[in-house]
Formats: sequence, C-alpha cells, structure tokens
Amino acid sequence: MSTMTPEEKAEQFIREEKQFHLGFLITEQSHPRTRGLSTVLAQNTAQGLDMLYSVDEDIPPVLDKILASNQFQKLIENIYETLSLGRTVYFSGCGATGRLSILLDAASRRYWKNLASQFPDLKAFCEPFAEQTSAVMTGGDFALIRSVESFEDFISFGYRQMKDAGITAGDMLIAISEGGETSSVIGTVYAAADTGAKVHFLFNNPAGLLEEHIVRSREVIQDERVTVHDLTTGPMAIAGSTRMQATTMELLVAGIAFETAVIRLLRKRLIPAAIDRLDLADRSPEKTAEQFRTLLRQLRTPENLSNVAAYIDFETNIYQNNGLVTYFADNYLLDIFTDTTERSPTFKTPPFRPFNDTDAPASWSFVQDPLRPSREAWLNLLRHRPRCINWKPEDYQEMGATAAIIANPPKINEEVLYQYHIGNEKDLSRTEPESNAAVALMVGQEIMTNQMKQNPWKVAFDQHAVDFKTTVLLMIGPHITPGKNRFGVQVDLPQTPLDLFGHLAVKLVLNNLSTAIMGKYGRLSSNWMAHVDASNKKLIDRSIRLVSELTNVDYRTAAVALFESLDEMRSWPESRRKTISPAAWTIQRLQKKRSE
Repeated sequence: MSTMTPEEKAEQFIREEKQFHLGFLITEQSHPRTRGLSTVLAQNTAQGLDMLYSVDEDIPPVLDKILASNQFQKLIENIYETLSLGRTVYFSGCGATGRLSILLDAASRRYWKNLASQFPDLKAFCEPFAEQTSAVMTGGDFALIRSVESFEDFISFGYRQMKDAGITAGDMLIAISEGGETSSVIGTVYAAADTGAKVHFLFNNPAGLLEEHIVRSREVIQDERVTVHDLTTGPMAIAGSTRMQATTMELLVAGIAFETAVIRLLRKRLIPAAIDRLDLADRSPEKTAEQFRTLLRQLRTPENLSNVAAYIDFETNIYQNNGLVTYFADNYLLDIFTDTTERSPTFKTPPFRPFNDTDAPASWSFVQDPLRPSREAWLNLLRHRPRCINWKPEDYQEMGATAAIIANPPKINEEVLYQYHIGNEKDLSRTEPESNAAVALMVGQEIMTNQMKQNPWKVAFDQHAVDFKTTVLLMIGPHITPGKNRFGVQVDLPQTPLDLFGHLAVKLVLNNLSTAIMGKYGRLSSNWMAHVDASNKKLIDRSIRLVSELTNVDYRTAAVALFESLDEMRSWPESRRKTISPAAWTIQRLQKKRSE
C-alpha cells in the first residue's frame, strides 16, 4: 500500500504522467452548441434532446471527405483482399470502441449465417466467411459487461492480447481509438504490424495535434506500416463523452468500408442470378452517407423528439423513485450493452453485478435475453464462445504491470463472465423496488414479428414482463404507432449487409436518450460529465480538469483535492464508492469549504 500523501500523489501525476494530460484534445473540449444543456433539459426535455442530436450533424461533412480519401479506398481494398484470401479481419478497441469492435465482428457473423440460412444453396459459400472476423477488446470480452480498471494504460497489454488472438501475416487489423492515444489499442497496432499484417488506425483527433503532444501517438502515426485515418468531427455533445459522435463516425467508416468490400466480394464470386436474390443494387458508400443524413433528419422531427422525450421522462422518473429498468431485446441486445455498460464510468452509476453478489447495489439499468439461458445468450450475443483473459501474476510482471495488478490480477475469465446472468433466469432484485419497468426494445422488422401472439420471443418476454410493475415497448423503425406505454422513433432503416442503419439508429437513440436521462437526474453540469469515474490515468486527468473548471481552481489545486477524495473514499463501503464519483465528491467538498 502506498504511503504517499495526496499532495505527493498529485505532484507525481502532474510530473510523471504528462502523456495522459489530455485537455488539449478536441474530443475533450466543450461543444458550444450544447452549453447550458443541463439547464435546458431540466426545463424542456425535447429541446435538450434536440441540442444533443444537433451535434451529430457535425458528422456528415467530415464523412464525405473521408469516403473520398485514398486511405478509405485502401481500407476497402485491404478488407476485400483479406476476405478473398480466406484470412481474418481483426477489429480492436477499448471501452466504447472495444464494444464497437465486438459489434462489427458479431454483425458480420450474423450476416453470413443468416445468408446461409436464407439461401441453403449458398451455405457452403457463406459459412467460412462467418469465421473471418474477430474482435480484440481491451480486457477481453469480460470488458463488454464492465470496464477493467487500468488495462487501457498499458501498450504491453494490448500487444499481448493481439498476439494471443492469433494474428499473422496475411491478416488485417482495424484498430479504433476515439482519442488516438489509447495505450492498449496502440499495443494491438504494434503487435499486428510486427507480424506483417495490414494495419489501419482510426481515431477522432487531428493527427498533427496528437503528434505534437503525445509521444506514443506520434510514434504510431508516423509508423510507415500503419495506414492512418483522422476522423475528427469536433468536440462531443458532452465534453469527453467519446461514446457519442466519435464512435458513431467510427461505426460509419469501418462499417461502410466493410460492407463495400463484402458487396464487391459477392459480385465477384457469385453468379448473376444469385446476386439478384441478395438485393445489392446501389449500395455505394456515397448512397449510405446520404441515407445517414436522412436518418439524422428523421430523428429530429417534432414527433420523434416528443416521443423520445416522453420516454426519457418515464425512465428518469423510475430512477428518481429509486427504481430499476431492465431492457429486453433480441437481435439488438449487444447494442444495448454498448450503451448501458458505458453509463457506469460516464455517470458513476452502479455497474452490472454478477448474479451471486447481492451485497453490491443493483445497476440502474440491465439487459436480458428472455428467450435463452445465460450461457446460450452469451453465445448468441457474441456469435462465438467468449474470449476472456486468464493471465497469471508472472504474465503481468513480464508485461510491466503495476505491483497492485501483479499482486491481485483482475478476475476476468470466462467463468466469471458467465456469472452475469443476461439470459432468461429470474432475477428478483430487478422487481423488488416499488418502481420498476421491463422495456422491450424492438427494431425494424422485429416490431412486426415480435408482436405476433405466437412469436417465441414475444411469448418469452410476456412471461418475464408479468413480474414487473410496468411494461414498455421502445420501437425504432418505420410504420410505428405509439400508444400507452409504447414509445416510437419512426425512421427508415435501409437494409445493408451489416444492418448498419439498424445499429446506427439504436446507437443514436440510446446514446442521446441515456445522456438526457442522466442530465435530468443531475449527473451533468452544463455539458460536462460532472460524475465521471477516475478508474484510469485518462479519467483521472479528466476528473482533475472537471474539478478545475467547475470550482475555478488551478490544475494543481484540483489534482491535490481529487487525490484527497480518492484517499478518503477508500474507507467507504463498496456500495457507496460505486455510486459516488470522485470528481463530484471533490467538487462538493471544495464548494462547501468555500462557503464556510
């Protein structure tokens, strides 16, 4: 245990961790269009929601330039070549981009499996392609359910994970980092490049800015083995919340490139009669970009804003009454994970808990598959057996981990993952509070099929929903009729190989919806994440800057105060630590001290 004082720890962080002082990054800035957001949300939910959606409009002009770039054309060519040769396209990321990587892998697997099922004569052709993608998330698939503390700080961890995944020459890596500075993701880049694989690195800050300030970013950006994609759109709707516009842009770029390569492959390999059955007409990158513009316009219609605002008020009310919300889904279960898991580090809400840990506070929102038991649900979610980490202390020592990690390695293996019951097992803790709700998310064609009386998913959901006080349908797609406890977002969802528009629509709705809920609940200050966690060096820096911004003190004073809070909070019960942000606690202490 460290004997350093909070002041000494602050001085050490300021002196020795300058490469994690990231306030200069565009993605860490406050967006002028959403200033005062928390006040607006308190007064008018629909108006605040529209402010959030407005920042997504920064994406299309940049997307047009990206699609016209030589780097993007090379990305398509490399994906096409890799798949054509029977090799593997890997995706890697950390946090939100790690979950995006898993989503891209699962979407590809689902496409090829569905194609084989729909057209049995193409089964032998399609099924091998379902095994030609893979995802490497910092912390392994366990990190899909909750972040693994400090893992992203180590290049060596990412390097080892990528090597463990089995990448070799002839394969390809699409590495995704919102900021362009995530150490673990950079580690995957080096591991792939060292094996002779083709490597693309996607990020959302200006390359020149990263090169100027961050050594690890400069070195990887200037590595001749790496094709760099600068996807900068500007500040996020919420300062530093890169799960929003940054990952939307990354989903678009990686998704459009992959779909373009797949369509080219199908047209090259299949006979015309087979191609006609697959409906691949006019699926160009430019057409997808134009349809994305249409999606953004549709999301902001007065009717959609009103309907989503009504749902935001509904879920906010559940939390204000100390209640819980459980989302149920089928094909879009993974999409809900990518949003609900991020609520914990972003807004310091209780993280998901294993079924056998009844002492920890229940997560405010959770996700379940009503149709399958948990182990089967995990397989259906990922489309493969979970890929988790079971490193030993000597492995961590070899990789240069901290003494604390070596002494107490995180338990993030497959059996621990299975302790999180996301399947159809009954969980009485979700219905114990007086205020609780079961929310069925239905998207596109699911709206019709899942509401048929004998549909297996509908039957399973109804069996679970009977235990909840309130049952709600949240629907996204065309031809929606809202009603009592039926909230609809009416948008067109063009069909593409990865179901790109289904995933985009769910992401945009849930990201903005959950952010607005947290804003109405008091977890935002203007357009800053006032309740951010401090679980790694990047988040420690973000917390210090937040304290400095909101209490009008300098960076050093804020740093000392934050480390004082972190020391104090170690003596708190775990249930309290999991629900109170160190940054928010520090701000409260400083403001109280100032008023005395």
